[in-house]
Amino acid sequence: MSEAIYPAPFAAATVAPLPTFAEATRVWLRIGCLSFGGPAGQIALLHREVVDERNWISDRRFLHALNFCTLLPGPEAQQLAIYLGWLLHGARGGAVAGLLFVVPGALVMLALSVTYVVFGEIPVVAALFFGIKSAVLVLVIDALLRVGRRALKTRFAWILAAVAFAALFFLTVPFPVVVLAAGLVGYLVPNGFVGVSHGAVTHTAPALLDSVLEGDPGRAGRMARSARRGGIAAAVLWLLPFAFLQRGGFFTEIAWFFSKMAVVTFGGAYAVLAYVAQQAVTHYHWLSPSEMLAGLGLAETTPGPLILVLQFVGFLAGYRESGISGGVAASALTLWMTFAPCFAFVFLGAPLVERLQGNRQLSGALAAITASVVGVIANLSVWFALHSLFQTTMRVQTGWLSFDAPVMSSLDPWALLLSAIAAIALVRLKLGIPRTLGICAVAGVLLRLVHGAI
Repeated sequence: MSEAIYPAPFAAATVAPLPTFAEATRVWLRIGCLSFGGPAGQIALLHREVVDERNWISDRRFLHALNFCTLLPGPEAQQLAIYLGWLLHGARGGAVAGLLFVVPGALVMLALSVTYVVFGEIPVVAALFFGIKSAVLVLVIDALLRVGRRALKTRFAWILAAVAFAALFFLTVPFPVVVLAAGLVGYLVPNGFVGVSHGAVTHTAPALLDSVLEGDPGRAGRMARSARRGGIAAAVLWLLPFAFLQRGGFFTEIAWFFSKMAVVTFGGAYAVLAYVAQQAVTHYHWLSPSEMLAGLGLAETTPGPLILVLQFVGFLAGYRESGISGGVAASALTLWMTFAPCFAFVFLGAPLVERLQGNRQLSGALAAITASVVGVIANLSVWFALHSLFQTTMRVQTGWLSFDAPVMSSLDPWALLLSAIAAIALVRLKLGIPRTLGICAVAGVLLRLVHGAI
């Protein structure tokens, strides 16, 4: 990274430098290893690390980046990591942040996939992750509270968040429709939401990036050039496998199928899983419905984007085609086709989004989207609570309303106990995410052992 040029004579002494590339890489690796809890928990973790604890990036820039990434197909939390990495260290920073966000979880998923096909049931792993899932529920609720406090600055924002939650939970309106409608409302009535984008910063001192940009105005242009080069390179790499794969062969089929998934996954993993399950199970016959559910369970309890369930689907397809080696190859190809376009989308769009930060109507649109995202996270929190704390749910249909409700007799008291332990450890005792997850994981194994689940 080039040395910043500060206005003479005193700014160089008063503006702290950005973190070194090595320091940032260690933080991205930490995030990649701890990014449990789906997009809500992962966004909360990113905010905690780069805004709350280190003050590298301001609340305003963080929410502005989140708004943009929410509009993109693909895993928004990983794309947010790419965006933040780019803001700090250009295209190489974005590339490292995005890769480290995925690689730890992908390695875990590969190991679990091999274990699944070799040994079938994995009770010890299930017991370990039983505790983690209970802790993840607390992380998701913590994300809801954190993002809500920062995003809901006006009455309009509160109303829009509530409407977004109701549309998703009670009316099953598709996620892209909710987001696009929110953006349109914010564009037309920017004064109702502008406080969301330009709310008060939680730190008394300006974020490091804002201070550096003020002292080095030319840095934004250099960052934009690096992003364009990175976006073109990512797009070329995304399509490169098609040049080497046999036309009409099994791996070409894998590449084509997951390439399509990469550009239609608006709304995150849950929005696309129904389509993936239908195609992979009933059309291609790569796996059974129960195996699809097993893959989703593994993806929910490993670090990284939930869309890593696609890696499990690709692995089983390759395994059935040519054994373990075929599974590993198909798994790698699935990852490539799923995540390479994420880098292209962010790198090609981020410079424009940064340049338009001062545009009032765009700020209103993106701020309204952030308010709707609070409703989305609330919907995910309820969904996660239903499936973490209750063993059975039922679908309620009454007129226009359709939603999942818990079967109260199926409440899992041990899951509730572990969630309470996680809340005390994380919120009251402030032990941090690693210790909280570790405590709950060990407690989950002990509980399952004592009560004969293993």
